[in-house]
Amino acid sequence: MKKGQVAFLTGTHVVNDLYQGAVPALLPFMMLERGYSYSAVAGITLAATGLSSVVQPAFGMLVDRKSRNWLVPTGFVTAATGIVVAAMSTTYIVTWLAIALAGIGIAAYHPPATNLARAAGGHSQKAMSVFSVGGTLGASLAPPFVTLVVGSLGLSGGYLLAVPAVVAAIWWIVAQSRSAGTGTDAESAQPLSLQLAANGPVSDDWRSFTRLVLVTVCWSIPYVTTLSLVSPYVLNGLNGSSLSAAIVLSSFTLAGAAGTLLGGVLADRRGRRASIRLGYLLAVPSLALLAAAPNVAIAELGIVCLGFAMFLPFAPQVTLAQDYLPNRPGTASGVTLGLAMSVGGIASPLFGYLADHFGPRMAIGATTAVLLVGAVIAFTLRDRRLDPEDETERELDVIALR
Repeated sequence: MKKGQVAFLTGTHVVNDLYQGAVPALLPFMMLERGYSYSAVAGITLAATGLSSVVQPAFGMLVDRKSRNWLVPTGFVTAATGIVVAAMSTTYIVTWLAIALAGIGIAAYHPPATNLARAAGGHSQKAMSVFSVGGTLGASLAPPFVTLVVGSLGLSGGYLLAVPAVVAAIWWIVAQSRSAGTGTDAESAQPLSLQLAANGPVSDDWRSFTRLVLVTVCWSIPYVTTLSLVSPYVLNGLNGSSLSAAIVLSSFTLAGAAGTLLGGVLADRRGRRASIRLGYLLAVPSLALLAAAPNVAIAELGIVCLGFAMFLPFAPQVTLAQDYLPNRPGTASGVTLGLAMSVGGIASPLFGYLADHFGPRMAIGATTAVLLVGAVIAFTLRDRRLDPEDETERELDVIALR
């Protein structure tokens, strides 16, 4: 495992997913300042996740054919641009289009960055969990960051939300300059799909991959619904403050970070299926507890348990998808992190409708049945582990860091 490369890529993941987490963090402010309904904010969630998730497999196929590592900084800079425009816009249509642009940037980042992280981490599930937790950490930092900026200056001060992307872009340029100085050319490195075939052909297991995609779909619907509605739920359903709403949202992603790390460690010691199965077994009752919470304190307990449980399977699912399709790892990560997630975004207007007519408690509670289906399918997944010695030989020296 190349720890320096994993750390660098984890840092970029923090920044990229900060802007993914900025979308639900901005929604309460948009409802307050612009009077958006639940259906309107659900439409914004669809813009953020729907288009992004549909195009993400296309980016995956691109990086399977040729390394396009420049998509990493381009992705998070584009995401930042979309978020800033959405925050400072005065019309719903411009806001919607800007959020869609941010989603495309987020989509462009993930396939090449995930391939680079898998190459740097080799056979270690812990390395992928560390990279994955960078995204979770970024999403958890979004609510306090957005609250600090927008809560102090209003949506018109949204231009300050671009600062992390600017810093990360400079960091990337410096790292690439050092890489060139050591003779490491990241752009000329072979795609991960070619590296995975270096020791002879390995077949793609599409049947198992399809089953994993179904599990991810059943994960994405409650995840996206909870992410978009938990803040309004605390504010309007439980009579909480804007601060308590931000704390609950941050707790969801922070607990997810802890779950992601533990999931990687557990997968290294007990196998990936152990992390996946345990995560879904714990997530179902946790989501039910959140939906039934009588006050903010119980909601906080439920959201912490839910975030921890839902992210236990996260990193193992990504590497398992790549091992199901060893000849198309970019496509595998693009579909599992992208297309499957789009179902959650596409379904969000339906749950927004439920929230408008029956309250956010009912909308969140309705997703428990979906998560239960995912838990059942998760128990049918089989493991597929490549030879650890072969995996070591497949590592890419993609970015040189000292």
